[in-house]
Amino acid sequence: MSDRLSVLKTYKLYVGGKFPRSESGRVYEVTTKRSAADAAGKANWLANAPLASRKDARDAVVAARKAFGGWAGATAYNRGQVLYRVAEMLEGRRDQFVREVADAEGLGKSKAAAVVDATIDRWVWYAGWTDKIAQVVGGGNPVAGPFFNLSTPEPTGVVAVVAPQESSFLGLVSVVAPVIATGNTAVVVASEKAPLPALSLAEVLATSDVPGGVVNVLSGRTAEIAAPLAEHQDVNAIDLAGADEVLAKELEIAAADNLKRVLRPQPVDDWTATPGTDRMTAFLETKTVWHPTGSLGASGSAY
Repeated sequence: MSDRLSVLKTYKLYVGGKFPRSESGRVYEVTTKRSAADAAGKANWLANAPLASRKDARDAVVAARKAFGGWAGATAYNRGQVLYRVAEMLEGRRDQFVREVADAEGLGKSKAAAVVDATIDRWVWYAGWTDKIAQVVGGGNPVAGPFFNLSTPEPTGVVAVVAPQESSFLGLVSVVAPVIATGNTAVVVASEKAPLPALSLAEVLATSDVPGGVVNVLSGRTAEIAAPLAEHQDVNAIDLAGADEVLAKELEIAAADNLKRVLRPQPVDDWTATPGTDRMTAFLETKTVWHPTGSLGASGSAY
């Protein structure tokens, strides 16, 4: 037997590219989720996760707003490269995430491995969409007159994301990746019962090429963190994927104060299914530009 002491991991929030503890100093216990076959056993303690406060939520919005200009202004091709780099880093830490997902969701090792593989594939999938979504939702419009009329998608801004409660990793990536792929920045409220995969994902983001502030990860009581985000005047949109019916209604009412875009919870039977483009287009605005055509020479031909 080894006589060395275990080095227990300290999980922290991820705000503005840094790893602060909650300003409140609070933590809460995270335990394993018992599988059906292990229902008679006791849940084991995994870690103390930071219990984020309203102040932490406000700090995360400030960081997301600060990062928005640079991230939205980057080329779509560059964003795709950055997202692909995240997938590379996830692949390198695959075994760690298999363990964390198994504990978080009460899965066997083989099922947890399948979830992690699907999550990495999902990230690659969105990385490939960054420079293609504009061709799907934008383009030239036919108009009756001597004008060019072009529509192009632009990111909405700062998006608050209430991550799914049960799918702590695949569901998380499925709602976060489309937000940042299109140039938005995100403040993510991790699964309340299973936040550790999200907090570990933050470590991957920090060691890849994602600029600080593009994704900010908070853990704690979902309702406590989501409420100030829904009310915040500098949050442009909110995804309520992980909110129950009662909380979703409260957050939607709060979000109406500054006319946020709201994506209400949609039932997802299988997170492994191909997601389509809906979560990308949900947080895009369309800019349409008119430009007069010019005359070429005496013949009056136009271009």
